[in-house]
Amino acid sequence: MQPDCPNIADLMLLMASSLEETAHTLNQENAGQFLDEILNAKRIYLAGAGRSGLVARAFAQRLMHLGFESYVIGETITPAFGPGDVLIAFSGSGETQSVVDACETAREIGGRICLITSTPDSHIGRMADCIVEIGSNPLKDADIPRDFEIRQLTGQYRSVSGSFAPLGTLFETAALVFSDAIISSLMEVRHCTIEEIRSRLANVQ
Repeated sequence: MQPDCPNIADLMLLMASSLEETAHTLNQENAGQFLDEILNAKRIYLAGAGRSGLVARAFAQRLMHLGFESYVIGETITPAFGPGDVLIAFSGSGETQSVVDACETAREIGGRICLITSTPDSHIGRMADCIVEIGSNPLKDADIPRDFEIRQLTGQYRSVSGSFAPLGTLFETAALVFSDAIISSLMEVRHCTIEEIRSRLANVQ
């Protein structure tokens, strides 16, 4: 181990402490509304870019395991969005252009929009029917490009993280934990059994 390398376990505990703080500050009413939006949706569409996109895909998979009709925006087999459908966007900045575009289209069609973000006062936030704020964004007033690809190339990110967890890590990790907690809640509400979930797991890989 390099002599100047920080203690990895300490960094994990620091991140866990940040997640605990985020959980304590979560608005339960907004989280409950988010749960209702999912339960009342005809179909559920997920959107996100980069690592937030991976969180969105993981959530879509878990929703499918519970028996919801869920799709990821941009996939070749994703059907047309329609009225009664819900688009769930994962975006720490609330400004990522590709996700903004998807939300604007969903709004024009007559669907509902849910946003998981660290920046509720954002482009997507002003369109959303439901917002769940995960942490806070210390860079919300910074002049950061809206194009995800530009931020990737220049290293500019909107993030809830400190220097010990750069590039949006804590937002994405907290969003993943939040989405898994929502899945646990949905399992209780719908009285899902492990056997039901297991029957929907992929068996041809």
